[in-house]
Amino acid sequence: MGIKSFQGVRKAVKKEFDAPILVADYMTKKLITFKPEQSILEVMELFAKHHISGGPVLDCKGELIGIISEADCMKQISESRYFNQPILDKNVERFMSTEIDTIPYDMTIFDAAGIFDKHKRRRLPVMQNGILVGQISRKDIVIAALKLSGHSW
Repeated sequence: MGIKSFQGVRKAVKKEFDAPILVADYMTKKLITFKPEQSILEVMELFAKHHISGGPVLDCKGELIGIISEADCMKQISESRYFNQPILDKNVERFMSTEIDTIPYDMTIFDAAGIFDKHKRRRLPVMQNGILVGQISRKDIVIAALKLSGHSW
């Protein structure tokens, strides 16, 4: 004979989704930033030292004015070989991308994934009230999706 419960019919409990899903939860907050007057050679050294492939360029007021990436450095390497000139005398301002796509810190990772797909960027600066607060990459979105894989979204 089985055990009987005298509690009656139980009310269904609605499970709340409590996993973090915002860009702010997964973005990198401690950024390696660059200045427009830095040399491309120095940037490449910092890329290698910190194992990064790009980062934001800030002006003297700390405002975002561009993004410098390994692809931008490839332009310099290619030009230096073609014109037989050293890399040392070129600065970030000449090669950085100035058309910058940014996303807000309170955007969901799902919306951010859509932006990555649409714009074909590898990283996006994260802004809060016009101030750079972090950076999120495609890899960060993949990691977030893996962490959320046990939840239904």
